[in-house]
Amino acid sequence: MPPLTSPSSSKPVLAVLDGVRVDPPPVWLMRQAGRFLPEYRALRARAASFMQLAYDPEMATEATLQPIRRFGFDAAILFSDILVVPDAMNCQVSFVEGEGPRLPAIEAPDGLSRLAGEIDLDRLAPVFEAISLVKAALPPGCALLGFCGAPFTVACYMIAGRSTSDLAPARLFAYRHPLAFAELIERLARASIAYLLRQFKAGAEAVQIFESFASAVPHPFLEPWSLGPMRRIVEGVRAIIPDARVIVFARGCGAKTADVAAATRANAVGIDWTVDPTGMRGQAPGLPLQGNLDPLALAAGGAAMRRAVRSVMSGFGDRPHIFNLGHGVVPETPVGHVEEMLRMVRGGVWTERNASSP
Repeated sequence: MPPLTSPSSSKPVLAVLDGVRVDPPPVWLMRQAGRFLPEYRALRARAASFMQLAYDPEMATEATLQPIRRFGFDAAILFSDILVVPDAMNCQVSFVEGEGPRLPAIEAPDGLSRLAGEIDLDRLAPVFEAISLVKAALPPGCALLGFCGAPFTVACYMIAGRSTSDLAPARLFAYRHPLAFAELIERLARASIAYLLRQFKAGAEAVQIFESFASAVPHPFLEPWSLGPMRRIVEGVRAIIPDARVIVFARGCGAKTADVAAATRANAVGIDWTVDPTGMRGQAPGLPLQGNLDPLALAAGGAAMRRAVRSVMSGFGDRPHIFNLGHGVVPETPVGHVEEMLRMVRGGVWTERNASSP
């Protein structure tokens, strides 16, 4: 059985990432800072654009701290966006309200010539300033997480110029122009290493790599397009910071959790809501896992949410676990549902016997 620590440990999220089982498990939520919070909506109304909010250190700090003040989560994750990396590589990013990001699409290999050879870290100085400001304002037991997007996920946006439902533009580009696609992935991996190293220097205590589009990667290309680039990021960061803590979230790869962990060498793996946590017990024993409440169960509330919370709480057995969602909080989530979920999680460990009760 993994070592056990009490909830009074100074930073439970970091303890779990170091392989320690904490009961009850520490909690944070992907997209915990955002549109479901009324205070965030008021803050967003003061900014001319989403990118202005992300690049304003004081406003980004306020957005990061809002869910910590309201809910007392065990980790704060920097308020920013995965697309600041291409934005700092001469691929200007904007957001259309209600529609999402817009970038100059890379439709052919010569489009890579528009990109800067290296990431402009000076462009991202406001992000690093926000990390320092947040770190100074957090309560003692709350860990600070930075993040980046995985190269494949970021490349999908850059090639299409926007979000797409089936990621067809990126996959077609990869098939038609494999060398150019590999070059783009490698550039993004190098940029991500530099970006995460500066996040650690500014005060981040762990980072998460978001591979939100992992489920779209054809199996034969999972290693070269997704897992390999994430491993290069982890190794590149640890070449400078040997004890850097890294979480990998590869959405859609729950059945391959052990493979993801082995391939990326991350401290922990986040799993999405489609995975039965009891099925993880035989995979990579002792590996810290993060997840995996369905965001829509949280939004629905009531008996459905309570059953889902109990299932997650009972399902991971005695392994190190960070309670989280299987993806981000959806905007229509009532604040009261998050409060009830936290009361349940922090009330103690649930047994499998009561996991199905309402």
